[in-house]
Amino acid sequence: MRRSLISMLSLLLLIAGFGLAPIPLAAQGTPAAVTRMGPQDVILATTTSTADTGLLDALAPLFQEATGYTLKPIAVGSGAALALGEAGEADVILAHSPQAELDFMAAGFGEDRRTVMYNDFVIVGPADDPAGIQGDTSALDAMQKIAASPSPFISRGDDSGTNALELRLWTQAGVEPGGDWYVESGTGMGDTLNIANERQAYTISDRGTYLALKDRLDLPILVEGDRVLLNVYHVITLNPSNGPTINTAGGEAFLAFLLAPDTQDVIGSFGVDRFGQPLFTPCADNSCGVEATATPIATPAAA
Repeated sequence: MRRSLISMLSLLLLIAGFGLAPIPLAAQGTPAAVTRMGPQDVILATTTSTADTGLLDALAPLFQEATGYTLKPIAVGSGAALALGEAGEADVILAHSPQAELDFMAAGFGEDRRTVMYNDFVIVGPADDPAGIQGDTSALDAMQKIAASPSPFISRGDDSGTNALELRLWTQAGVEPGGDWYVESGTGMGDTLNIANERQAYTISDRGTYLALKDRLDLPILVEGDRVLLNVYHVITLNPSNGPTINTAGGEAFLAFLLAPDTQDVIGSFGVDRFGQPLFTPCADNSCGVEATATPIATPAAA
């Protein structure tokens, strides 16, 4: 199980690597490259958005300075990150697929799950907007229009948190996507955006990755601000029974680091100097009430 999972993820990441300049820390964190050299290494299974935005590059040296641990990330979709945790191939998880995370916890694979931060998803597409969705306040209406056009749509198709959100939207919109207009990239968020850009297609992206790559894209944000597009990230420590090599102390140290006020300040300011707005909003232990409130969150400044 261990060897086959690592081989599968290595192949996926090799395919996903084309089209995006590698981020040094994320490249270090591919499954094939991650080797635990000692008890001071912490293997983090996380989403591609934390790598593509550069957030991991900002946090890793701070984590090492604060704790003495070296962060070794594996940047994949949330589903694959949870699978690595279940198999004992990671020490801690940072994901954004709430239902899959709750199932993971209910099955006994996780020890502690805490809210870290949030941003939101956006629907992007060609400037001429053939489906006519620009300015829609309902993401479900926009998805129905895309399917009815039918205009090309690029799905990640990778069991990521973004893919889970997309599939949920299709279901709630009463649409079963398929046919020539619907393409599954099987890659991370950055590569999916690049493919959508090349084909002038619609897709769904987390706002952080979109902003990080905006300069190379000709895909404006067309739909944003709907409550269903909220994107919450959680850190999860693992049940030591998942595998004999899990660094429990290191995983707990990373959880505490992410929730610490100084780290939350870094998260809250990350991206402001480049984009004029943060790519993530800190929300340690749901301090901002983002998961409890029934009212829409404030929409970030327009990109």
